[in-house]
Amino acid sequence: MSWVIRVPASTSNLGAGFDSIGLALNRYLELKVTPSQSSWEFVPQSECLKDTPTGKENLIYKIAQQTAIEFERKELPPCQVEVTSNIPLARGLGSSATATIAGIELANLLLELNLSQEEKLQFATSIEGHPDNVAPSLVGGCIIGHYDGEVDWLKVPVQDVTFLAVIPSFELKTKEARAALPTQFSYKESVHASSVANVSVAAICQHNWELLGKMMKKDCFHQPYRKKLVPHYDEVTTFLDDTVYGSFLSGAGPTIIAIVANDVVEKQLPIWKKQFPEFEWLPLQVENEGVTTMKLNASF
Repeated sequence: MSWVIRVPASTSNLGAGFDSIGLALNRYLELKVTPSQSSWEFVPQSECLKDTPTGKENLIYKIAQQTAIEFERKELPPCQVEVTSNIPLARGLGSSATATIAGIELANLLLELNLSQEEKLQFATSIEGHPDNVAPSLVGGCIIGHYDGEVDWLKVPVQDVTFLAVIPSFELKTKEARAALPTQFSYKESVHASSVANVSVAAICQHNWELLGKMMKKDCFHQPYRKKLVPHYDEVTTFLDDTVYGSFLSGAGPTIIAIVANDVVEKQLPIWKKQFPEFEWLPLQVENEGVTTMKLNASF
């Protein structure tokens, strides 16, 4: 028996929702898993994966093995895993979180762990340290979450709007982006920053994209510090300002995402591409389903 595991990409923070708000998007990491009589092998099927490890050094295997140990099953039967992805690596679109969810789901299938959604999310968040990317990749939609050793979360429906990713050619590692952040805020700064985040959450819940866009500009938690690592940030966001609801740095960056009315994208996209041809302009929609698995009628 073979399986296909499909995990959606994600964007996180949405401005001031630092480490606590994430949104699943319709780009995917896909695994075709077939039991093997020999050893573990990961076979990259996409250009962006050509340099990823093909054996047990692969991140997906490492997460699957961690899952096996965590839930008291230590031996993962060897498999050949064909890996396909159209998620750019190290661009702020949750590529590492998709690998985490894929690894957990892989162990869950192979060892018949029958993990609940809550168990998967709790373990994934303990690995990542926060739920903003793993939660939407697991359950889909927009997730607002909190983690202090235990995950508390809510799923908010989002539809009828486009998330336009402006993707540069260079990578930005999360470790580098986190190093740019301050180590502490004053009490007054914390109150101000959290009030922006609170209004942002209310705006998402009410689908008030204009208000959310306004709050994105007021974020104090990460964008003022990380945009220094993204030289084009101010130029692109200023250029888009009059035609989109708002723009934000996706995850740790360097991708910028603009929230745009669907009809505006169709009219403006050629103009935007012409103005900034050095970037990939990718209109994305919310993926509400999250991770999916499917059995294939195959023998080995």
